[in-house]
Amino acid sequence: MRMLADKLRKKSMSARNLMVLTVLAATTMTATAQQAAPATAQPNQTQSGGNQAAPNQTTATVAPPTTPPTTMDQVVDRVILSENGLIKYLTTRTPVVETYLQNLTQDPQLGPIPQDDHYFLGRMDFSESIDRSEYIRHDGKDKDKGESMEQRLLGGIARKFKFQYQPLGFSWMVFADRTDFDRQHYDFHYARREFLGDVRCLVFDLTPNKDAGRGRFIGRIWVEDQDFNIVRLNGTYAHASRNSYYFHMDSWRLNLIPGYWLPAYIYSEEGDFTAGARNKIAFKGQTRLWGYNLKTTSANDELTNIRVDSVKDDTPSAQDATPLAAERQWQQQAEDNVIERLERAGLVAPEGDVDKILQTVVNNIEITNNIELPRPVRTRVMMTSPLETFSVGNTIVVSRGLIDVLPDEGSLAMVLSHELAHIVLGHNLGSQYAFNDRMLFSDEATYQNLGFKHIPEEEAAADKKAIELLKNSPYAQKLETAGLFIKVLQARAPQLSALLHAHLGNDITQNGMVTRMAQLATTAPALDWNKLDQIAALPLGGRVKLNPWDDRVEMVKAQPVAITSARDKMPFEVTPFYPRLSRYNAASVPAATTAGVPATPATTANADQTPTN
Repeated sequence: MRMLADKLRKKSMSARNLMVLTVLAATTMTATAQQAAPATAQPNQTQSGGNQAAPNQTTATVAPPTTPPTTMDQVVDRVILSENGLIKYLTTRTPVVETYLQNLTQDPQLGPIPQDDHYFLGRMDFSESIDRSEYIRHDGKDKDKGESMEQRLLGGIARKFKFQYQPLGFSWMVFADRTDFDRQHYDFHYARREFLGDVRCLVFDLTPNKDAGRGRFIGRIWVEDQDFNIVRLNGTYAHASRNSYYFHMDSWRLNLIPGYWLPAYIYSEEGDFTAGARNKIAFKGQTRLWGYNLKTTSANDELTNIRVDSVKDDTPSAQDATPLAAERQWQQQAEDNVIERLERAGLVAPEGDVDKILQTVVNNIEITNNIELPRPVRTRVMMTSPLETFSVGNTIVVSRGLIDVLPDEGSLAMVLSHELAHIVLGHNLGSQYAFNDRMLFSDEATYQNLGFKHIPEEEAAADKKAIELLKNSPYAQKLETAGLFIKVLQARAPQLSALLHAHLGNDITQNGMVTRMAQLATTAPALDWNKLDQIAALPLGGRVKLNPWDDRVEMVKAQPVAITSARDKMPFEVTPFYPRLSRYNAASVPAATTAGVPATPATTANADQTPTN
């Protein structure tokens, strides 16, 4: 009977695989047919136009087969080929990688909440000797230069059993296996089909083969069904040593350029809070990657578009600048130098729609307070998670993390009014950066070479002025929520020192106490966790998402979800990623963002431009 049952099970599995492959073949053949004409036309277009691909437009060296797979083994072969193609493509890329994690403790009312936190920011080098360089210096933590790769990847027990996190370990989770992703090391077991957003996927369970070695991926992968790229990995790595750990991870990729799905988000979580469980370690962590196209553009390319004519300026302003005008031009030059340098380092996003939202709030405050400044106030978004703001000249910079957690427009006005007050009061910073030689430093040294901190007296004056501005603004009746934000920030501040540490501007807190705009908390209602309609702050990732290829940011468009308990509020907390996947669509990408997009490999990848169901 048992043998008969096994035969029936295998027969059923074969029939299911055959049905999947039949649908798969039809889909792939359609995609191939749609792309056949453009694929063959590309060489002729290059010859007739005389234009060659830019050096940064890397193409795949080996073209995957265009015929649809007819067996599940062929599907696995295509998955392996696509993954190794991505690994090769990324060897020339050095994206920015950020990891923020919170160690957890159990709260009887709110469940697992932050106990303390850690923050890492660096640049990932995907070359043959994969490595990362840090933007932030961690005292005593740069002694790993001589350690083995395994020691650098794992979290370790050291210093009297205190757990230490290795930032490279979180960066490594972008791949299942960077060096040996093949049949010799892994067994691929087909599980089912599943949609992730608009993308239909084949789901495989991966287990390391016997004697595959340490540090092999064990878990599940999702593979899109046109070009067989991995779009999601969920699992961990096998066989850690006694005094170290491999973390569980959920890693997501986005189809931002033709033919490739780029690693974008990684969520990590450890810990068990069921009754009686004893956690050796409990944390939640988010890793984000961006800036894939940072170092591929060249200012020299712009020279071909420059045309110089003999022009005579007869306007009245064509005169020498007065001392005051010269001072303002000097400040403008410094301001432009700083913003351009931060954008080039992958820390400030290009101008976009989020800036327009911030600008609207600033304009509302300026107009209702009759503020007239000799130069316009500009706003920009810093792409990092720590909650910070600063102003350089007349440009206000707000971090993505701070925008993420603000609950409403009134709270945003509170944040912007403080920096606007510095500008109105003449607390201009950064004029020393008008000297261009001060911009000649590596990206990783940005935090060591730039800084925009005000003295305590200026901070106090800015708070006082900001409250005056808010009371005369359209946000005067919306300051209760801003005060609640200050209160919940104060409640969580002792546990969130890394999130609240500003790297370029002033800290919002000092010695665990909120000092920025603290007066607003005195008129706010009491903080009540059980009052479900009282949302004082949002989790990280609640407002802004960024494009890892071109660094553009936009507001999250998501349907609100009903809160059913105090545990659903999660202010300032790390939560899992679950992006809605879609295929690359060239028609929806602004022309300015496609300049550095690599040439599409000679495969059916172009079919990804049209989502299929």
